[in-house]
Amino acid sequence: MNAAKRSALILVGMIFLATWVKPPWPCEQALHSLLTLLAIVALWTYARRRPIGDANFVLVCVFIAVHAFAARWLYSFVPYDAWLQNTLGFLLNQAMGWERNHFDRLVHALYGVCLTPAVAEYFAGTHSAGRRRSFILALMVIVATGQCYEWFEWGVALFLAPDFAEAFNGQQGDMWDAHKDTLCALAGSLAWTPKYLRRR
Repeated sequence: MNAAKRSALILVGMIFLATWVKPPWPCEQALHSLLTLLAIVALWTYARRRPIGDANFVLVCVFIAVHAFAARWLYSFVPYDAWLQNTLGFLLNQAMGWERNHFDRLVHALYGVCLTPAVAEYFAGTHSAGRRRSFILALMVIVATGQCYEWFEWGVALFLAPDFAEAFNGQQGDMWDAHKDTLCALAGSLAWTPKYLRRR
């Protein structure tokens, strides 16, 4: 692992630790943080064993960092509207007509944006897939893993206390939350379409 990757991973670790300074919901955040730690370890292990471009590595780090940041506020309570009002005098939710906190949608979209290039690189390198095929396979992986995460959230809802499950899942009363989250991840992946499907 080169210096750029080590620096990116260290920065992610620092952001993760910073999110634990006087956390508002420590128990609920801990469950999110388990996923963060698993992601950091998985990325570190993968980068030691297989080639991954610096830019793709940094993109994955960006996603992990944003996830750690959002986990501090359990996604549903990230105060972006208050920040915008204090800095710009602007309420995004009011302007867009939103009745819920949409930061979770942003993170799901970033899952597609930030991980698709790394997954495509994996298929191109280990399975000799061409640019277009590796991209299509990456799209499939993003949607499949995103759906698996929604099943995990469903399991949390089944086996944990209702209040704790709602705090973790952050559905905010939206019965189509899982479907919209998966769609956001797919949309994030599709943002790379011009790069991977353009003619040579």
